[in-house]
Amino acid sequence: MLARKTTFFLLLIFICISSRAQTTDSTYAEKLGYPKGSKVVILHVDDVGMSFDSNEGAINAMTDGIATSCSVMMPCPWVPAFVHYYKQHPKLDVGLHLTLTSEWSGYRWGPLSGKSVTPGLVDLEGAFWPSVEQVVKHSSADEVEKEIRAQLNRARTMGIEPTHLDSHMGTLFATPEFLLRYIKVGIENKIPVMLPAGHASLIKLSNNMNDLQMDQIRKLGKMLWSAGLPVLDDLHNESYGWDIPKELQTSDKKMQQYKTKKYIEGIRAIKPGLTMMIMHCTATTEVFPFISGSGPLRRGDMLAMMDPEFKKAIEREGIILTTWREVMERRSGLKK
Repeated sequence: MLARKTTFFLLLIFICISSRAQTTDSTYAEKLGYPKGSKVVILHVDDVGMSFDSNEGAINAMTDGIATSCSVMMPCPWVPAFVHYYKQHPKLDVGLHLTLTSEWSGYRWGPLSGKSVTPGLVDLEGAFWPSVEQVVKHSSADEVEKEIRAQLNRARTMGIEPTHLDSHMGTLFATPEFLLRYIKVGIENKIPVMLPAGHASLIKLSNNMNDLQMDQIRKLGKMLWSAGLPVLDDLHNESYGWDIPKELQTSDKKMQQYKTKKYIEGIRAIKPGLTMMIMHCTATTEVFPFISGSGPLRRGDMLAMMDPEFKKAIEREGIILTTWREVMERRSGLKK
């Protein structure tokens, strides 16, 4: 373990020193072989495995709609049902939504690593802490790494070799120490990690990131690229803020029209490069309100992905849809 850590941090130092000599003229999409100026997008569904409704929504969005990828919350109770579906459809692009929080009040989950191994990750109910801030306050980077390795191990035990890793509620981006462990696990296992480290125009704006922060993120992106992994140019992470007005929640058609319009505006804002667009597609039933009040927002996401008007807009904008599996295959075919 010590040797692996030493190798990782030596690589980090090398990349940070040498990155000044590297140019950023081309996007990571171009480096992966896409035409210059292309807008390449991964339409990504979060929170698979969180509930029955979450599973159904993700499946609908990917099979009857145009979503291209998803990620699974391995500590959650409806993971086995999705895995059974995945085994019948192994070409689906499925990653891990690495989970360190349990945010709902009456529907909760805890660490796969166990309280005795990662006590700092556990709240007074025996579940993960509800907020990112509480994880940062109570947990160590060593505990975070143990838990994300446990989640990866469960996925592999169940028959999923993830196409990528990403972070539920952005917890792994909350501190530099957490972020480095996330990247380390990805590099060691040769699994792409979600990190917007190219021009990052959208994510910089939405998170008010300064030039120093962006420079640090880009150095980490170069480290991932040097390790043989693909890197995102940008991340569109605004859809969870697109609440549907109550007067439009009376019918699926109204919700679909509203959300489709928002997504069309969203894809028009995307700049050339490889961008992941996050959504939370959910086929809400009468049970979902007992989990969360976000049902209409999530149902709207699913309906937008299934809307022929959104597909037409994708085509009009000349957007190339892709998956994490495809970009990793492209990266593997290139010299490091």
